[in-house]
Amino acid sequence: MPVKQDREYRAMPLLIPAQANKRFDTDYYVEGYATTFDDPYVLWEYDGVQYKEVVDRHALDGADLSDVIMQFDHGGRVFARTGKSNTLLIEPQERGLFIAADLSKTEQARSMHEDIAAGLITKMSWAFVVQEDSYDRETHTRRILKIKKVYDVSAVSFPANPSTDISARSWIDGVIEAEKAERLAALAAEREKKKIRILLEV
Repeated sequence: MPVKQDREYRAMPLLIPAQANKRFDTDYYVEGYATTFDDPYVLWEYDGVQYKEVVDRHALDGADLSDVIMQFDHGGRVFARTGKSNTLLIEPQERGLFIAADLSKTEQARSMHEDIAAGLITKMSWAFVVQEDSYDRETHTRRILKIKKVYDVSAVSFPANPSTDISARSWIDGVIEAEKAERLAALAAEREKKKIRILLEV
């Protein structure tokens, strides 16, 4: 997967072919959720601590959802697209970011639909840029408050792994280092207090 450093990637196991309530009139239809809202998930685990992330219900308000493409593993051919081709729908809903795609336009897109229908590809991932977030040190949870741009949604053979997601790892590493520094400073302060108490007792 060609990871771009200015984008973050997350995966959801929700890409499915569907027959009822289709948003496109095609036999090569798939739908799913690129993300769910207000539903924390583990982004990374380090030294027994789970670092979580949650996408706020309003994170996509005002986000740039124009010209979003659907690919396989975030690279290569474009199988569906918003805009003029009208083969991809991106729609924030109550549950999360809903996507629907018409994969009938090219032989390669139809082939990917067959792989999805056969259960060989069951996951999807999306690429985006965060504009605003917050972090809760008590729960070790990052809340994505505002997304600036969504670039693509992709059917993936394996979901994006935080260990290979440069943007996510950069953010997590910074949080871990900051928390380590705080713990060390607290320990040093506690040791200093103990020394002072011992001196006062003497």
